[in-house]
Amino acid sequence: MTPGQGHARTAAPSRARAWAELLRLPALFTVPGDALAGAAATGVHPNRRTLLAIGSSVLLYEAGMALNDWADRDEDAVERPHRPLPSGRIHPTAALTAACAFTAGGLVLASRAGRPALAVAVPLATTVWAYDLAAKHTPAGPPAMALARGLDVLLGAAATAGRTREALPSAAVLGAHTLAVTTVSRQETRGGSPLVPLAALATTAVLSRLLTRPSTRHASAEPSAESPARTSRTPFRRPPSGQVTAAVLGLPATTTPAARSSPAMPPPATPNPLPTALATAYAATAARPYFHATLNPSPPLTQRAVSGGIRAMIPLQATLAARSGAPVTALLTAALAPLARRFAKKVTIT
Repeated sequence: MTPGQGHARTAAPSRARAWAELLRLPALFTVPGDALAGAAATGVHPNRRTLLAIGSSVLLYEAGMALNDWADRDEDAVERPHRPLPSGRIHPTAALTAACAFTAGGLVLASRAGRPALAVAVPLATTVWAYDLAAKHTPAGPPAMALARGLDVLLGAAATAGRTREALPSAAVLGAHTLAVTTVSRQETRGGSPLVPLAALATTAVLSRLLTRPSTRHASAEPSAESPARTSRTPFRRPPSGQVTAAVLGLPATTTPAARSSPAMPPPATPNPLPTALATAYAATAARPYFHATLNPSPPLTQRAVSGGIRAMIPLQATLAARSGAPVTALLTAALAPLARRFAKKVTIT
């Protein structure tokens, strides 16, 4: 082996690691669950278009990662000189080129999944670029990131079923979690107030409580022979406002004693252990590092809180899929968590 050949073999793994760091490889495992949760919410089995939506989500996510470091290269030179761009392991032009290529590829895949998917992917890509180039260091940063995650869920629903309405509650839940994580991440390099991780901890507790409440699958909006009540001429009666609110949030509605005794009402939902177990895993993954950062909001503990919040997205997505009546999808999504944890030991997730 010549000296030149030895150097080439050493440089190749080094360059691959640099790109793995730039693209946040462990965080990539948190992306497929968005589309799968959106697809599950529609009640339609995952199909070829779902796979295209997952591919589009992955590429748009990686576009955001590359663009993030390109936009922050001057700031990272002071606060994070070990990152690939300020350390010189990847040229800024290469990172920007990758961001453009990933964005184009993501939109192409979305277009292959159909017009409804492309109609969601375009604002998703726009939000990603707007966040990295303009909104990140402003008060609009966390809401923009939350919007991007929510749109990612809707992308899976639009690609799979051509509609997004049923996936709105799931998108709102993931958006709320993302809002909390992103807000904490804004002080991961310098530390800050304990109120920020405390608010994220409270958000996790609220979402966990909502996710462990009994739920039932919504009946199909299309009339069928199996549901004659939908085709009868019974006059429409507006349900109480509390039931409307609960339906919008995807939560069980509170009924009056008379309504509970009505023979037309379905029996109470039986507890499902799978969503409860997954919701518990979500709470355990996110709550502990948030709690530690609340006690001591130093940069290392805050970074661990952000890492935990990112990894918690996987059991959260799995919980949403399970609550939508898709246990297989939920288990497949949950299986990504060990992979994310394994790769996080080699490459930083933040």
